[in-house]
Amino acid sequence: MSEMLQAIFSTSFAYSVLRVTTPLLFAALGGLVSDLAGVINIGLEGMMLAGAFAGVVVSAFTHSAFLGLVAAVASGVLMALILGYFSLKLKTDIILAGIALNLFASGGTVFLLYLVAHDKGVSTSLASKVLPQVTIPILDKIPVLGPIFSGHNVLVYVAMIAAVVVWYYLYRTPAGLRLRAVGENPNAADSVGISVHRVQFTALIISGILSGFGGAHLSMGYVSWFARDMTAGRGFIGLAAEALGGRTPVGTVLASVFFGIADALSNYLQSLSIPSEFIQAVPYALTVIALAVYARQQTRKRARLAKLSQNPEKKAA
Repeated sequence: MSEMLQAIFSTSFAYSVLRVTTPLLFAALGGLVSDLAGVINIGLEGMMLAGAFAGVVVSAFTHSAFLGLVAAVASGVLMALILGYFSLKLKTDIILAGIALNLFASGGTVFLLYLVAHDKGVSTSLASKVLPQVTIPILDKIPVLGPIFSGHNVLVYVAMIAAVVVWYYLYRTPAGLRLRAVGENPNAADSVGISVHRVQFTALIISGILSGFGGAHLSMGYVSWFARDMTAGRGFIGLAAEALGGRTPVGTVLASVFFGIADALSNYLQSLSIPSEFIQAVPYALTVIALAVYARQQTRKRARLAKLSQNPEKKAA
């Protein structure tokens, strides 16, 4: 037990938490932007998977990690545009459209992987590139902080910056105000001249960009290859983190870190004599528990508000 606690409270464990939190944070931020615009993006999983695949294939054929990253982001945007076209233009139910997008990405990437690598499981035959790691000057020399925050893949720092940019965009720019207004009341926003579909398309595109970054981290930073369904539910966990975070950037970041800790813990438990099935279920079990607690709190909150609305004298007191 003492060895486990020492490992959990070590700098290497904290380092791994930041590493595994990155794709979750990208997905959660993407889900936050689209959710606040009034479009629930169930297709995050498919967008990340498409980005992970495109990054590996393009980097392998162009011998450029940067071009692979660009392709990953472009794939996420393309998937977002497809989702937006079917849900916003053709009025398809966005939940069903998102599920279809995830299934399409899951089967489509396997098919394309077989065409380019003649393998239906892993892209080990492709000489794909890896995004560089960044050593932060001065910080890397500081005890404790250096081993935790320095030496990560570049997308770890991009995710941190993205969280700040998303917060600033949503709460400090006119575009962010319009986005939140559309999500709050699309009819009222339309009555004052705001193009609801344009704002929602923009939100989905931003969501696709962030998902593309998350997918690229999985296949070009977290590991150096693409594997079938390698997102492993991270898109859905990102949605859970966004909901658990109260649909705010700060809350979303904290919830993503919580799920990152659970993921890192499951990775550490693999070195112990614990059944692998239990280890693999840890992040998802904690996700379900966290959402159950969140749902209970929201139910109690709504009940209190309903009671106060029925008793205005008590509310005034």
